[in-house]
Amino acid sequence: MYVFIKATNMFLGLSTMAWVTILILVVMFAVLSKTTIPASVVFLSALTLMLVFGVVDTTTALSGFSSSSVITVAALFVVIAGLHWSGVMKWIVGHTIGKPKSYASALLRIIFPSAIMSSVVADNSVCAMLIKIVQHIAKKLDVAASKLLIPMSYAVIVGGTLTLIGTAPNLIVAGLYADKTHDPMNIFTITPAAIICLIVFIVAMFALKGLLPTRKSPDESFEQADEYTAELLVPTLSDKVGKTVEDSGLENVQGGHLIEIVRFDKEVISPVPSDEFIMGGDRLVFSGNIQQIEELKEKQGLVATDKHVFTVNDLEDRKLMTATLKFNSSLKGRRMCDTDFEKKHNVVLVAVSHNGERINESPRNITLRAGDTMLLECPIKASDKEFYEEVKDDLVFHETEKLVDTSNKTFLSVAILIAMLLLSAFNVLTLMQSAMLAAVAMLVCQCCSPKKAQQSIDWSVVMSFACSVVFAKAIQDNGIAGAVANGLAGISGGNIIAGMIVMAIITFILTEIANSTAVAAILFPIAYQLAVILGADTEGFCLMLALCASMSFILPIGSSTNALVYGPGGYRISDFLKIGLPMTIIMLATIVTATYFIYIK
Repeated sequence: MYVFIKATNMFLGLSTMAWVTILILVVMFAVLSKTTIPASVVFLSALTLMLVFGVVDTTTALSGFSSSSVITVAALFVVIAGLHWSGVMKWIVGHTIGKPKSYASALLRIIFPSAIMSSVVADNSVCAMLIKIVQHIAKKLDVAASKLLIPMSYAVIVGGTLTLIGTAPNLIVAGLYADKTHDPMNIFTITPAAIICLIVFIVAMFALKGLLPTRKSPDESFEQADEYTAELLVPTLSDKVGKTVEDSGLENVQGGHLIEIVRFDKEVISPVPSDEFIMGGDRLVFSGNIQQIEELKEKQGLVATDKHVFTVNDLEDRKLMTATLKFNSSLKGRRMCDTDFEKKHNVVLVAVSHNGERINESPRNITLRAGDTMLLECPIKASDKEFYEEVKDDLVFHETEKLVDTSNKTFLSVAILIAMLLLSAFNVLTLMQSAMLAAVAMLVCQCCSPKKAQQSIDWSVVMSFACSVVFAKAIQDNGIAGAVANGLAGISGGNIIAGMIVMAIITFILTEIANSTAVAAILFPIAYQLAVILGADTEGFCLMLALCASMSFILPIGSSTNALVYGPGGYRISDFLKIGLPMTIIMLATIVTATYFIYIK
């Protein structure tokens, strides 16, 4: 009852504009969690509403786009591109992961480089490029990939906190703190507490490894092409010859659908238009329930071919690629046959796997679910960056992040990175200045081309950062931060450690269900004000917020890295809950303890 009264008193006496701000933010979080609308669109819409209703003025609304954290994150995308395209990632992987001989050795060798790389490279990039490597190691050791992919994802999450540039919450908190106090943090301010968190995480991961599930990887169910495709030959004198695919009744058949026609001159037609004519000698490739498709031989007057041609390497201009359906994909809850996705992107859905098990029915008639692994036949050009840009809102291709070979630029890009870190660490330049200088150096030294640098900048992330800065200012200026901070101080009885625990719990909960950048930005003014009320060091409180907002272990939707491994690992949501909950409790206690003794006491 006491807590309820205190929580109620937080919001008493707030102004109309404060309530409008709260309403807009609540709706924003609801839309983010319940729809597939991109975060950047939702953020910009929320910002527009604040501007229209007078919550913020034009100057404040535009201030986010000139914030130091926004400029820094844009520059860091270019720095990361330089590291990637100069082969630094391959050098790190090759010299750290190696060829482990046991599961325990593999666990450690995967965790360590994952954490180190994510401290300076975007979490998504590190995770995406390591998935195939981890799966290969698991296969060599004859263990389920699910035993290694969650630890890798968690290591990337924790490792990202080692520097202020490793995670979005770290960057946004550092930027807001600099704007608030005019006392910028250097790049390693957060490192002492983060190192303790990493050490505790490694120990906890080994202690909890028994909770890791053994799941069948979807790739295992896609290994043999003839298990999910059937190829039938059209006899020269068949009554199907001369008819269109639609008129012949071969476009959609019981248990499957026609995905490809291979002509006698090896011409490949895929996807197959409804008005494509059938010719004698055509090889028709069907996908779906193989047993039912085989029955077509008698019903449709087709014959079996003597050689199965539909394999990964047989066709020169088409290839098989696996992808995971994103949690915010527009395809979620829909059947492929009800969309124009295949025609639009020149791909063909061959098979679908859910929780590591291939669904043995016509793929195009399957209602797709978030985390499903899809086997797609794609054109060779699908290796191009443009193709991934087209489908990035719906699919994550397991082949997207290739490790670039090392070159004479490898150590040059490392030198640029080290210079950036040192310039910030010793306060020679601000974090923003050192990041901008490093980005220019990467371009001048040709560690990456201007085109690749431009393509590397994720403008949706930059937009989200800019809007989040404005949200933080709105919460501060409309008195919400002060009211909530006073309420939390009352709940914690004025005790600093109790206040930290309450703040940490709130942050962990919100991070699991909402965008971590927005969570960090919205809670920043509250955390700062709570520290002032409790008489604690504001920097320590804000660093605790950054650490908590960066870590999400319980749900696959709470972290982009968890979402990336969800499909390839054949996981279920319960798998993350089982190991994620105890890991969250351990890390919460570690973060509060470390930040209290290092920065506050």
